[in-house]
Amino acid sequence: MKKLVGLGFLFLALALPVHAERYPLPSDASPIIGNLTIISTSYEDTFIKLAKRFGVGYEELVMANPTVDPWLPGKGTQVVVPTQYILPDSKREGIVLNLAEMRLYYYPKSHNGSPQYVYTYPISIGRQGWDTPLGLTRIIRKKQNPTWYPPKSIREEYARKGRPLESVVPPGPDNPLGKFALYMALPSYVIHGTNEPRGIGMRVTHGCIRLRPDDIKDLFQRIPIDTPVTIVNQPYKVAWHRNKLYAEMHPGTWEGRRPGSNLTQLVSTITGATGSGNGYRIDWQLARRLAKGKNGLPTVVGSMQP
Repeated sequence: MKKLVGLGFLFLALALPVHAERYPLPSDASPIIGNLTIISTSYEDTFIKLAKRFGVGYEELVMANPTVDPWLPGKGTQVVVPTQYILPDSKREGIVLNLAEMRLYYYPKSHNGSPQYVYTYPISIGRQGWDTPLGLTRIIRKKQNPTWYPPKSIREEYARKGRPLESVVPPGPDNPLGKFALYMALPSYVIHGTNEPRGIGMRVTHGCIRLRPDDIKDLFQRIPIDTPVTIVNQPYKVAWHRNKLYAEMHPGTWEGRRPGSNLTQLVSTITGATGSGNGYRIDWQLARRLAKGKNGLPTVVGSMQP
């Protein structure tokens, strides 16, 4: 049983599988897609299981539910599933990777006036010291059952941990690239699957973009060679919808490095959406709480004055 309440509200549901990777692009140019979801957990549920079931990342669930134990939420606990998104502020074509929210967006070309859609998948990105680079690139090669040629730096890291790594890792269950790989024009950086899907939605890679096996299989079949790839880091996203300003806030990949940058980025993003500020009402106290808590949920922080 499901009940759709409306944009900006919650989508009430039992803990049933939801496959919401594809959304129609809003015809009114609003950059908000999807609807938030609330589920009632079963005794066996964990955030790892729920993340896979609903097509979200582990850390997305943790941020949206800071008071719930991710390993033992318990039977009958209400959990918010972040299945509503503000699209990144970038050109809507090809692949857009927003590192801050650890999410990939794919905008396929529309043909013969057919409806436009966006596909979105949770991803894992580079951990500290192995940052995924920003910028514009493109897909130059696709490979099913790829062979992995780990660079010397990674082999040395494995050796220090007492886990020697061969210079060539053939296709198979021990290959961390999984069964599908999309090679970018950025040397050494690949969009690929994984043999450890539990880590999706976390900062755990050596800089590559990692997807769940089913997600990379789906994306692999859709992506043509030369697809553009835009890699951004947008922790604060804002959008106007029906005269209300929504904000969605995530931890940035720089956090802990530049004191005070969080508040500066918040103010810059919101004021950029309101221009001079005349004719708008902003709840700055709420916005600051969201910036501090960073729950990743689109939330109304302002409105146009009547």
